[in-house]
Amino acid sequence: MFAKYLEQYEIGETWTSKGRTITEADLVNFSSFSGDWFPLHTDKEYAAKTSFKQRIAHGMSVLSIATGLILLEPGIVEAFYGMDHVRFTNPTFIGDTLHLEMSVCNIQEKDNGKGIVSTEMEIKKQTGETVAVAVVKMLVNKSKG
Repeated sequence: MFAKYLEQYEIGETWTSKGRTITEADLVNFSSFSGDWFPLHTDKEYAAKTSFKQRIAHGMSVLSIATGLILLEPGIVEAFYGMDHVRFTNPTFIGDTLHLEMSVCNIQEKDNGKGIVSTEMEIKKQTGETVAVAVVKMLVNKSKG
């Protein structure tokens, strides 16, 4: 998605990522890294008694994995600018395969040959259900030519 210079984007253009399957190791590693050992993510017996009936991936891990699925071209992308309107709409379970569907919703020119490309991002699983939504913003360079 972010492999073009600022002036090459158009409002409404779309992009779909490759898939990535969530594993038990993802939950354990994210818990270790973040310190978030909430039992809904880490305790099979606890999670079985919840409305989800099983462990679910941390919402923040889903967002982190999503950022790894975004195509980012060095030299074109200056930096991650931020996220707005984040919502988790369905659970992500161990074994779910996630992909992104993104659509350009705003282009804002900034100083110094850069601008912000905003995209509406849906994180979807193999069933077609959306598990999270957000507006993702990248600081993107203009071409030098």
